[in-house]
Amino acid sequence: MPASAPFLKGGTHKLVTQPPTGKEKAVPKLLHARVPEDPAEVSKIRKLAGSRHAPGDWILRARIVSLSWQGLRTAKIAEVLGCHPKTVRKRLHRFNALGIDGLGDLPGAGRKPRITEEERSKIIALVAKDPPGKLLTGSDGVLGAEDESKAAYWTLDALSEAAQEMGIAVGRSQVRRILLAEGVRWRRTRPWAESADPEFVPKG
Repeated sequence: MPASAPFLKGGTHKLVTQPPTGKEKAVPKLLHARVPEDPAEVSKIRKLAGSRHAPGDWILRARIVSLSWQGLRTAKIAEVLGCHPKTVRKRLHRFNALGIDGLGDLPGAGRKPRITEEERSKIIALVAKDPPGKLLTGSDGVLGAEDESKAAYWTLDALSEAAQEMGIAVGRSQVRRILLAEGVRWRRTRPWAESADPEFVPKG
């Protein structure tokens, strides 16, 4: 009989179990926005989340909190808003600690970033998507790319170009700093059958 299994002791029919070993793994808590302090806080967050004139960073962060109050999990919020889950977790932690004031940025002596947090999140989210030049098998079983003139795998140049096409004014070096700061890997092992030569056709 396993040591952890329940057993009957001394014929008294009393169920006895072994004490916990202390090795049980703790189940991590799901991250959510804390309970609203009052109806006024809810009203402010919802008004900001639906605003068209407030700063874009504040609108994104208010939407994160609002969606969390609706019961959405971190990954789903990131999917809905088109940002990275790390951004969602960071903003929820800030809101839980500081309330509405946590929607703003910490004061710092550095220069103001040239792009918004929403734009940074979109750049980070690009890495999880297939590059436009990547060969994929279509529903008809034929290999094809969304745009064969584009990169088949992500590089800093390809990511900055894709971001610029989304209307984000960002350069190669800034994309690199953003990804390194978030701990996001963009380098991929290049498949042996891939070539930079546009005339290259994989042998089948």
